[in-house]
Amino acid sequence: MFSSNTYQSRRDRLKKDLKSGLLLFLGNQEVGMNYAGNTYHFRQDSNFLYFFGIDKPGLAAVIDIDANREILFGDELSMEDIVWTGAMPTQKELAARVGIREVLPFRRLLPYVKKAKKAGQPVHFLPPYRHDNMLWLKEALNIPVPRQKNAASEAFIRAIVAQRAHKSAEEIAEMERAVNLSGAMHVAAMKAAREGMVEAELAGLVEGMAVAGGGHLSYAVILSVNGQILHNHYHGNTLHKGRMVLGDFGAETAMHYAGDITRTFPVASKFTTKQREIYEIVLDAEVGAIASLRPGLTYKSVHLAAARRMAEGLKALGLMQGDLDEAVAQGAHALFFPHGLGHMIGLDVHDMEDLGENFVGYSAAVQRSAQFGTAYLRLARELEPGFVLTVEPGIYFIPQLIDQWRRQKKFMQFINYAALKKYRDFGGIRVEDNVLITETGHRVLGEPIPKTVEDVERLR
Repeated sequence: MFSSNTYQSRRDRLKKDLKSGLLLFLGNQEVGMNYAGNTYHFRQDSNFLYFFGIDKPGLAAVIDIDANREILFGDELSMEDIVWTGAMPTQKELAARVGIREVLPFRRLLPYVKKAKKAGQPVHFLPPYRHDNMLWLKEALNIPVPRQKNAASEAFIRAIVAQRAHKSAEEIAEMERAVNLSGAMHVAAMKAAREGMVEAELAGLVEGMAVAGGGHLSYAVILSVNGQILHNHYHGNTLHKGRMVLGDFGAETAMHYAGDITRTFPVASKFTTKQREIYEIVLDAEVGAIASLRPGLTYKSVHLAAARRMAEGLKALGLMQGDLDEAVAQGAHALFFPHGLGHMIGLDVHDMEDLGENFVGYSAAVQRSAQFGTAYLRLARELEPGFVLTVEPGIYFIPQLIDQWRRQKKFMQFINYAALKKYRDFGGIRVEDNVLITETGHRVLGEPIPKTVEDVERLR
């Protein structure tokens, strides 16, 4: 938890930006895995954490700008609760730590919000993603669940994005802790991997390190010899020489700031010639993209430059052909690079995605593309000091996509389908780091994590 001044200043800015109305923050509740008493790992809502800092279930808060009230709603533990959980700070003690003086039982929240609505006071709420909060909003505001996302307050969303997008010095320090632990997890996986192991053994190793570091995973571990499957959470394959392991995972600190790192390495002690060639194309694109980062540059332009750079490498190997500027403009590169270059990161691994990707990653000047591949770019807008983002180019050989495009005779002038036959079982390669945009340029967060061919082979 940061100081009470941090949370108070965040709320004060929010009140100044919104000017009037009631701002509603619904914290998260416990969620049962298979029955109510056997719960999933609890994760507090990130917007609640940012403005109120209390990492406990069963809470909500309002900022009533017009009445100049900030209220935490939550119930004290009963003796039955204490038997199971042990003694905990009271709600008033928790509230005081973040500068809140008024605490009411949770049952008082519904009539408070209904009274404000009946009086004509604007009730600003955020797009809900938990179903219990959706049902609560339906009862409180009489808005059907399917309409709630569009009925959420755009002014509220934009005010929050304007704050959370720019990381403070204390947030950056917390994120560096997350990146350093994430890096240690990747180094451990690269050192431990051996032929004959099952992917789950490495996945368990890195998840254990995240928990041992005092936090948790910032997202479910992606670790697979089938790196061409972008969000692959299956860990049942056996490692064999000739394959590569793509590991995309990161730690979340106790304060819930995220790291998001990807490394790819061979199961053997060294890359094959083919693996090295593709790996160095991806690494060159990643290093080049990072080197270009500075305020005022649109991330869409960085994405397209990385795509162009990888297309050039693929052409040198005979996998692409023709006019590469035109190939990237038409989206032919997306056969190999079908996702965006990166996204914002902070309290969420895809920072503020619950508020709406277009609010976070786009602007009036930069609109989302409809083109396959480029359309999946989560961050495209102009970069500003204080942004923290991922840079994660990749090259993948997805047999099903290759077959579909070939049947459709798609981009025949740019893609050498005959040459691709030798790469059908190649898998995929991605390299990713987390980068802060500074006043004059950029800074890669954390201690360096091995990524050159030589450094990876030294670990192997």
